[in-house]
Amino acid sequence: MFLATIFFFSALLPFSLSHPRDPFAWLYGRQGDAFASLQGASGGQCPEECDCPPTFPVAMYCDGRGLTAMPNVPARIKYLYLQNNAITSVPESALVNATSLVWLMMHYNQLTSEAIDKKVFLKLEGLERFYLQHNNLTSIPSNLPRSLRDLRINNNKIEKVSPADLEGMDNLTILYLHDNALTDMSTSLKALTSLTLLDISGNKLTKVPGALPDHLHQLYLESNSIDSVPEDFLGGLTHLQYVRMGHNQLTDKGIPPNTFNVTGLVELDLSFNKLERIPIVSTTLQHLYLQANQIKEFTLGSFCSFMDVTNFSKLRTVRLDGNEIGRQDIPSESSMCLRMASDIEV
Repeated sequence: MFLATIFFFSALLPFSLSHPRDPFAWLYGRQGDAFASLQGASGGQCPEECDCPPTFPVAMYCDGRGLTAMPNVPARIKYLYLQNNAITSVPESALVNATSLVWLMMHYNQLTSEAIDKKVFLKLEGLERFYLQHNNLTSIPSNLPRSLRDLRINNNKIEKVSPADLEGMDNLTILYLHDNALTDMSTSLKALTSLTLLDISGNKLTKVPGALPDHLHQLYLESNSIDSVPEDFLGGLTHLQYVRMGHNQLTDKGIPPNTFNVTGLVELDLSFNKLERIPIVSTTLQHLYLQANQIKEFTLGSFCSFMDVTNFSKLRTVRLDGNEIGRQDIPSESSMCLRMASDIEV
């Protein structure tokens, strides 16, 4: 009877005490059999050098792991984080299973254009966000998915963008190409019919790119070598609100009359150029930056063609410091025209 009682209670002991392996090991790490089975059932096992959280099984975190080569990517992965590594190439086989990718983060690596296979992105038909900034690219990769909405390829060594590089990318809304070595963009932007933000600052452009997309909301061209703008270059950009062209070589001769007198513009930055006069701007403009030019006269007509109770400038910020005028050069009637400006810096 005594022996029977012992056997009865031993059967009630937790299974984990009588089994050589902990059945709850899957809770503690990715090496447990249960976790491996879960990953296998949902599209492949997570590489040991990466993390695939059970609570977010469609994401794979491989950032900052010292990787020099692409890891194996399970088919279920939609969000792939590979930034801050030392990856040097993307072979055709690298993403062969990862056809469901939506985000691909590869910024801050050591990629070169020659080491990215021309076919590697062909099957990524749902990719929306692709980050490639801070690599060693000399050209835009071939066959980028037409589904892309956000492409960041700044801080590379790209010298030229051709129409073929961006062909068919009519879903793209954000394009960062700043801090490259661009000298020519031809008419490559014409196809980007949905583009709202274009940043091509910090390049070697000598002229404004042609055929700017109609739906642009933000245009950043600062820190180039642009000395003039084309006639009516903002005329068709009815959605444009922010234009930054500071740190260029703009002169009065290079700006046609009324170029910046366009309704809808909120912010205009023409600082650090070679202007000697204040260009005419719209009364709807709110922020104007003209510091560090060679302006010699405060022309109130640049802001208000006439003034009364209802007609005045909406400018809130006016910077004219670093020019050849002082506060004594501001006309007394400027308080009527610039009544919304909290301060005029000269």
